[in-house]
Amino acid sequence: MKEESQKQLGCPEGLHEECGVFGMYDFDGNEVASEIYYGLFALQHRGQESCGIAVSDTEGPKGKVDAYKGMGLCNEVFTPEILEKLHGNIGVGHVRYSTAGESTRENAQPLVMNYVKGTLALAHNGNLVNAPELRRELEYSGAIFQTTIDSEVIAYHIARERVRTANVESAVANAMKKLKGAYALVIASPRKLIGARDPFGFKPLCIGRKDNAYILASESCALATIDAEFVRDVEPGEIVAITKNGIHSDRSMCLEDSKKQARCIFEYIYFARPDSVFDGVSVYHSRIYAGRCLAQDSPVDADLVVGVPESGNAAALGYSMESGIPYGTAFVKNSYVGRTFIKPKQSSRVSAVKVKLNVLKEAVCGKRVIMIDDSIVRGTTSHLIVKMLRDAGAKEVHVRVSAPPFLHPCYFGTDIPSEDQLIAYNRTIEEIRQVIGADSLGYLKLERLPELADGLPICTACFSGDYPIAPPTEDIRGDYAK
Repeated sequence: MKEESQKQLGCPEGLHEECGVFGMYDFDGNEVASEIYYGLFALQHRGQESCGIAVSDTEGPKGKVDAYKGMGLCNEVFTPEILEKLHGNIGVGHVRYSTAGESTRENAQPLVMNYVKGTLALAHNGNLVNAPELRRELEYSGAIFQTTIDSEVIAYHIARERVRTANVESAVANAMKKLKGAYALVIASPRKLIGARDPFGFKPLCIGRKDNAYILASESCALATIDAEFVRDVEPGEIVAITKNGIHSDRSMCLEDSKKQARCIFEYIYFARPDSVFDGVSVYHSRIYAGRCLAQDSPVDADLVVGVPESGNAAALGYSMESGIPYGTAFVKNSYVGRTFIKPKQSSRVSAVKVKLNVLKEAVCGKRVIMIDDSIVRGTTSHLIVKMLRDAGAKEVHVRVSAPPFLHPCYFGTDIPSEDQLIAYNRTIEEIRQVIGADSLGYLKLERLPELADGLPICTACFSGDYPIAPPTEDIRGDYAK
């Protein structure tokens, strides 16, 4: 992404969601565009730069796809009139935050590809570490790219494999053999809805059902929004093909040793909505537990525990439950202000934080406050929020973070910048405390992270430097790496 606005700025400390995918196939022939829209609305927290929907009729012409996408939030891009023009009983949708590739309408998804076998509509969440290599291979064989995103690389490889395979799911499996990195894919072909998850399981993907329709979604919260029931998670490495004959599963790409799987731990800490369940683990429970761990490992005498909305609230409640210190509300959030990373300049980001959060003076005046946040990336916003509490009359401000210190960049779809931009890099905890102006500072211990995922194998690379896949030799993260 070329624009500094989207790479430099975050909520509250520069962390950006990845993307959200949603697909639906109604076997009764009912139109799905509106259901996909509401599913995307439930996934809006995962991406707020652009969104799109592509649908087709499984009983209609194979090459006809109705699609619409644009820059902005779902309710800004789609109107009732636009949704009414999207006809079809199978389709995919996408909300995007660009972790690689420019923030432009051309890079919005789903991607719709017309090729010799028909059409494919593809939505992708994640980053490939070998995308530049795969792109060059395709370019030298004559491919012409319309976007700068690795999702188009994936679509090209699937299309090429489809020419020499019996079905789409086999083409996806062959393409997956070439892909290295993080991806959750939802693909609509003329007669099938395909879901695929990378062998490490970096990104979440689940299956739902509503009446005689099946759904694929990044998070289970999107299923609840449209009154669909959760069926199960797509397993790491699994490909599912949903047709009128049911669900066919291909697990040929699953890792032989499941202990090598590497779910993104930040799904539990921050990305996912608290009402989602990710591979059988409640996100809300994980955040409560993180707060309990902080109270056990970093106790402090205080009068009140508060969370930085929204992702800090559950951890703050957990800290309160474990410590016995009352839980309260210190911040009033303006729900009509978007995530601060969409503001155009660094100076605007600071202003946006003040507009977005106001402190309840009556709640904190004269009190020793424990403030729980999900992360500290650069420290700028943490310093501002601590100052806001002090200005409101807080006697002491103790900061607790429900994640370990960020020490390394991420290459799998989370915009954690290079080391020299991370406040924790080459600083002690005491030095960070001084920078943000807190009376004390405590982080979640690294060894606690597996407990948050109930023992499931996780990726902790941004904290530990232990990458489950070798980092790319060339940086794939665009201007955010600078």
